[in-house]
Amino acid sequence: MCGICGFAGFRDDERLSRMITSLVHRGPDDEGRHVEEAVSLGMRRLSVIDVAGGRQPIWNETRTVCVVMNGEIYNFQELRDRLIAQGHRFETKSDTEVLVHLYEEFGDACVEHLRGMFAFAIWDREKQVLLLVRDRLGIKPLFYALQDGRLWFASEIKALLAGGVEGALDAQALAQFLTFLYVPSPSTIYESIHQLPPGHTLTFTRGQLSLRRYWTLKPDPEAAVLSGEEAEERLLALLKETVRLHLISDVPLGVFLSGGIDSSTVVAMMRAVSDGPIRTFTIGYGPEDESYNELTYAREVAHRFGTVHHEEIVKPDAVDLLPRIIRAFDEPFADSSAIPNYLISQVARRSVTVALAGHGGDELFGGYPRYLGQQFGASYDRLPVGFRRGLAAASRWIPESAQSGNWPGRVRRFLQAGGSPPDERYLRWITFLPQEWGEGLFTPEFRARSGTDKSAEAYYRLYRDWPSSDPAERAMAVDIQTYLPDDLLAMGDRMSMAHSLEVRVPFCDHVLAQFAMGLSARERFRHRRLKSFLKRTLRTSLPEHLLHRPKQGFMVPLARWFNHDLKAMVRELLSEEAVGRRGYVRYPYVRWLLAEHESGRRNCTDQIFALLALEIWQRTCVESHPV
Repeated sequence: MCGICGFAGFRDDERLSRMITSLVHRGPDDEGRHVEEAVSLGMRRLSVIDVAGGRQPIWNETRTVCVVMNGEIYNFQELRDRLIAQGHRFETKSDTEVLVHLYEEFGDACVEHLRGMFAFAIWDREKQVLLLVRDRLGIKPLFYALQDGRLWFASEIKALLAGGVEGALDAQALAQFLTFLYVPSPSTIYESIHQLPPGHTLTFTRGQLSLRRYWTLKPDPEAAVLSGEEAEERLLALLKETVRLHLISDVPLGVFLSGGIDSSTVVAMMRAVSDGPIRTFTIGYGPEDESYNELTYAREVAHRFGTVHHEEIVKPDAVDLLPRIIRAFDEPFADSSAIPNYLISQVARRSVTVALAGHGGDELFGGYPRYLGQQFGASYDRLPVGFRRGLAAASRWIPESAQSGNWPGRVRRFLQAGGSPPDERYLRWITFLPQEWGEGLFTPEFRARSGTDKSAEAYYRLYRDWPSSDPAERAMAVDIQTYLPDDLLAMGDRMSMAHSLEVRVPFCDHVLAQFAMGLSARERFRHRRLKSFLKRTLRTSLPEHLLHRPKQGFMVPLARWFNHDLKAMVRELLSEEAVGRRGYVRYPYVRWLLAEHESGRRNCTDQIFALLALEIWQRTCVESHPV
């Protein structure tokens, strides 16, 4: 795992040094660079495979092609053997070196042979071509900027800013952040900086830039024709295979174990393919926040599979913690799961350099209640329109809960959107601007700057283009292509790399993902139960009561904290003066949010946290002031 950076079209050694230094947390073990007039490449290395010999940049035999990479190529040993048989000579045992030799054979199509998580840059000295590549599902980040015929790239936004890229705020991206709690790719919070989308390459040749999509999420047709028993056998084999590949490491390795199905599945598959010690890591909270704890379940899984289990009860100092989290993202980010991800990464890094996590299991196998809501919505739509409108109006009287499940809030949102078309209904469920405010929460000046938000159309297009008429399958396809890379995987990368920890996500193996997406909704939601197919597949691997307990999620008791531990911080950062100084949202909206949340009429945790994250980002990342 590394941080990579560089630029093409000019030379400036001092800028490159600043960029490399800004990424030291991603790679504390080593530094590398290559500089010539046309291109500069830099990297910081976290040594995981071929610790002694895998220094970057790495060249081909004739020193005409070099590469810097962030990530891991899990099938590199197979590729290495094949390339040696074709006459290529290797100088290291590193997975990175296969890239230059694959490029010699296949050009930019080299990426189609890879299985892993990666973002890399290849410089072809003879052709004067810089090639940037990002993995299929967007596990590893890659940002770029094009200004005056010059190209910059980096693993994090902070490196681009350190390299001199000008960063004016993108008002539409800010509005999208308040809508989704993250900035949807390919945008960032800065007008001039973009994300390379998952499954894409970028080629830069003598000032000209071109993007190519090399992979698109599609259902595996094999999954649809298998019998139920055959499909279970195939899935179990794929789970074992992908976990086995993810265990390749020359340094200590562990697992984030929340006690939920996804992380427990990773542990079960590790034990199935390995006799070695398994280190598991879990965090929990005190008795006042018992509904957020999964410690008992994590202990049970750890005992069943004989892991070396590490457990820590945390009561984080959020006043100090939140600015560190936001600085790690370089832009506003308001998924509160970032807090436990940051804390568990901190705990794990004391013992290991690599940790496996269960990200992606919910999106692939149907773990969110909103997927069942989409299916139930098809039946609900048959009710008379007037009746549905009446229920929508009455739903505002349903009080929400500060507990982890907040089922009253789910019912309320379902009824409020129940009369909408399926695609519009789903978009409303995954966005966070209160319907009754609409765009009225923004100041007139900010509305004029942000213009018309086009993000909804992108979501509608992904929903409608998925080759299935089932609304749950379409919703899952949307999440895998938006929420998964832009929220969950971004969070996993930044929170772990803030502690120089590599996180691997076996569920996001593209072969496994395509197979899962080929399963019908009938299989995935049999008897209207979440993850029913995955649970049936694992019935001999995990305890039955663990498979059938309610979903909890990796969350923090932020709703209660806002009314107690963090109340003073919230009131200071979201004061009328502070909100007015920014000029993004109207203060009556903020006052309404705080009053609704404090009274218990509505759980406004997400909306309040989004405004907090925005203000913290403004102060720490833009103005460089302490919070």
